[in-house]
Amino acid sequence: MSGTVHIIGAGLAGLSAATALAEQGARVVVHEATAHAGGRCRSYDDPALGILIDNGNHIILSGNRSALSFLKRIGGDIHLCGPASASFDFVDLATDQRWQLEIGTGLIPWWIFSRARRVPGTRPRDYLTMARLVLQPGGGAVETVLRCSGTLYQRLLEPLLLATLNNDPSTASARLAAAVIRETVAAGGGACRPLVARDGLSSAYIEPALAYLGARGAEVHFGHRLRQLGFGDGGLETLDFGNAVVPLATSDRVVLAVPPDAAARLMPDLAVPSEFRAIANLHFRVDKDVSLPLTGVINGLTQWIFSFPLRLSVTISNADAVLETPREELARRVWREVSLIARLPEDLPPWQVVVERRATFATLPEQEIRRPPAQTRHRNLFLAGDWIDTGLPPTIEGAVRSGQRAAQLAVA
Repeated sequence: MSGTVHIIGAGLAGLSAATALAEQGARVVVHEATAHAGGRCRSYDDPALGILIDNGNHIILSGNRSALSFLKRIGGDIHLCGPASASFDFVDLATDQRWQLEIGTGLIPWWIFSRARRVPGTRPRDYLTMARLVLQPGGGAVETVLRCSGTLYQRLLEPLLLATLNNDPSTASARLAAAVIRETVAAGGGACRPLVARDGLSSAYIEPALAYLGARGAEVHFGHRLRQLGFGDGGLETLDFGNAVVPLATSDRVVLAVPPDAAARLMPDLAVPSEFRAIANLHFRVDKDVSLPLTGVINGLTQWIFSFPLRLSVTISNADAVLETPREELARRVWREVSLIARLPEDLPPWQVVVERRATFATLPEQEIRRPPAQTRHRNLFLAGDWIDTGLPPTIEGAVRSGQRAAQLAVA
């Protein structure tokens, strides 16, 4: 490739685009406004706990082909771990019932006919609900397609969709919910094995990506906040970083991989999602490793529990309702549930609460239609990010896929 591709933003979408372009021999320059890469997917040393934690709890599934191809490209896949099969542990705090959902490896869902493997209290015919959602999602909310109640919804569909859509599933986009089901449960257990970066998100996603770029001569500049885009008749002509203006040659291209509010500031005529949802992550330091698998929690404030060396971490999606709760009160309420599930002492251990108030755009039908495509009306400017129109919810898979798409367009 001739010319330079400037990547604005070193989050997952930007790193996905940058590594895909570097793999093809492009000259890549990454500009990151902050002092670190990764955006909402990174690790850091927390002084309150004295250990490394992630700023968010993330998993991918074995069917997330874009995320896995990105990790294999940079060598980060060796840092993933997970169960040997597509199994998920659940606890219902209202009844103290515990079960393991075991999804078979084939495309034919034989597992729904096994009482020991399907969701307790459900019948095989209940699962036709998912087929209706996948085949006829329509353009409205989930509640217009299926009944958002009952055992299967409460014990499987709601926790799955809440975690991936970061929104009350009943009011979320049925199209996005259908995409989740289509690429996970409907694709069989071979696509559903959960994979976690056991040694931290940075060890799997960020550090290998930066090393990959460095080995291929790419430049990465931190503290480079883009102030203004300079447009002309021929497309984008300059990048203004405040203390320096970078002129673009005719063969240069730009991938704008920044949050939607930053993109709208730089491109005032760009329509972007305007409503957002929060995610809260709570981390608890424990004295020894706890043998607890990834666990979904029903009828609790806690939604998912992750087990890492010397810590247990909890995710609360669609967390706007707890934003005003005092941090210690929130930590005590969550630990009360975690200690019961993990059979640990009730005394509150060292804790940390990490809240991302604008973690994702609200996956409502009216917000989904505001997602722009990767191709802009300017010949040399492309968009990347989990908020653009990928057909997927704002997840790791969506972010990486958007970066790969932007790279394809930049090459073309």
